[in-house]
Amino acid sequence: MTENDPSAQDRPTPASGTPDQPDSVDKHAATGQGPGGGPTAADRTTDEFRYPPHPSSAGYAHGDYASSPYRQHGYGPYPQAGVQQAPHGRQRMPGKLVAAVTLLALLVGGGAGAAGGYLAADLTTGSSATNALDQPPPARYTASAPEGSVEAVAAKLKPSVVQLQVQGRGSANEGSGFVLSEDGYILTNNHVVEAASQGGRITVVFHNGDEAEAEIVGRDPTTDIAVVRAEGVSGLTTVELGRSDDLRVGQSVVAIGSPYELAGTVTAGIVSSLNRPVTAGGQGDQTTVMDAIQTDAAINPGNSGGPLANMQGQVIGINSAIYSPSQSGNVGIGFAIPIDQARRTADEIIENGHATQTYIGATVGDAPNGGARIGDVQSGSPADKAGIEPNDVIVKMGDRRIDDANTLVAAIRTRAPGEKVTFTLADGSDVAVTLGGQPVTVN
Repeated sequence: MTENDPSAQDRPTPASGTPDQPDSVDKHAATGQGPGGGPTAADRTTDEFRYPPHPSSAGYAHGDYASSPYRQHGYGPYPQAGVQQAPHGRQRMPGKLVAAVTLLALLVGGGAGAAGGYLAADLTTGSSATNALDQPPPARYTASAPEGSVEAVAAKLKPSVVQLQVQGRGSANEGSGFVLSEDGYILTNNHVVEAASQGGRITVVFHNGDEAEAEIVGRDPTTDIAVVRAEGVSGLTTVELGRSDDLRVGQSVVAIGSPYELAGTVTAGIVSSLNRPVTAGGQGDQTTVMDAIQTDAAINPGNSGGPLANMQGQVIGINSAIYSPSQSGNVGIGFAIPIDQARRTADEIIENGHATQTYIGATVGDAPNGGARIGDVQSGSPADKAGIEPNDVIVKMGDRRIDDANTLVAAIRTRAPGEKVTFTLADGSDVAVTLGGQPVTVN
């Protein structure tokens, strides 16, 4: 041995692990919490839709956030592998000798690396093994979206869907809406814009990022419908309205909106059920019962007011509520207002500045054996004129079975004032009623 060529006996031996490697490599990772948190699935507002476990309750599908629900994931530095410290007490090499050995090591390392690289290249030359990295990228996809696909529905509707940012007195909400007219009429939920009804502010964010201030044209808390109008706009892309009276359970649908402030989000699902009586506002009374479309398309806080569309890209409902039993966010049970009812209400608001509520002029409650029991009957009301009396029990309206009071109220509100309907009573008799209408007043 010489001073410049120490033997293996002079080399330190690791206490454990493999030779020339540290016993362990400490890897530090600092990870943040994944997506979550945020306001309740009850839709970022003090109001709530509630559906079971309360007998007709669900959470609003809009939200109110002080901060983003997302956090960054970061990773700490890794120790340098293969680096060892000289044992304590070992004599250091003279500076010049260290420099010489270092230079030699660098030169040898570079040479070895080059030789290794050449050898590897030589070994792979002419190999028959397939490597995806060697394949050229495919041609750019330029074909139109297939008709009837989710992609086609999204392409058709997204330019007409907007985000609504609402500032009220001591509150801030966010929801969705869609364009009804080129000059700025937008349909949404009452609970999305209600906070701005007493001198607040509404900002419309369009698909292309443009913004405009908006004013409330009118709203109807009983059906959870509102119309706002964006100021100083023209040439907007409008939606195509479909119909909801011919929907079928199981048919495919697409929802578009701004869940958790993620504008233009598209989700897909099916119609899970029809004619679900859902109470808006969490009040537990009959003043805000609506006859909803149930869907499993993901609807989350921020989706409220956005469109639910069929596979032709026609709007068949307004996303309004979610079932939220014990956790925030989508659980696969969402509710939308049928577009037939929403369209009639929006027409009345734009034409008259207020909506008209359909009624029969009698109080109703749940009958012990099913059906809706009539309570007080107003003199001169449609129910009175039809001969309906207190304690009569309504079990059907047309072909629709009436299970309880809320079902009757929701069924009546799907019809327009002036329509004639037939009620079947528990004793088997039928009563024809011409439905009445009265203006909806809001505070």
